[in-house]
Amino acid sequence: MDINIGISDSDRADIASGLARMLADSYTLYLKTHNYHWNVTGAQFQTLHTLFETHYTELALAVDLIAERIRALGHRAPGSYREYAALSSIAEEQDEPGADEMIRRLVAGQEAVVRTARSIFPIVDAAHDEPTADLLTQRMQVHEKNAWMLRSLLERA
Repeated sequence: MDINIGISDSDRADIASGLARMLADSYTLYLKTHNYHWNVTGAQFQTLHTLFETHYTELALAVDLIAERIRALGHRAPGSYREYAALSSIAEEQDEPGADEMIRRLVAGQEAVVRTARSIFPIVDAAHDEPTADLLTQRMQVHEKNAWMLRSLLERA
């Protein structure tokens, strides 16, 4: 059945493509955060273990919202590791970093999701796609706050 929500087919395709990249970034960050939750060690173990759980739990809910928006726009949401690896701007882990490096990498991942979300805004604004703009705004707010909190853990008094 045709979709007639006031956004052209080509704009919906472009927005869905951007959201697919954001979904891939978010899912990759989810996996990285969950991995760090399991494998963090050291003096900050309890703090980081708990914080990482908070972040990956929030990301698990977020990926569903992003995928559902892609579907509402009439496109298929990517859902495999292969697709995420091809679409994500966040590198897969190749080593086992210590706690401080985990934090640095998670800051970079949080900021990567923000940049991807921000890159979608021009087409979303031009298409007057307020639901997607709202989703992007909410996601950017969460990721910017998470990056700030993580960076704060690396500051020395």
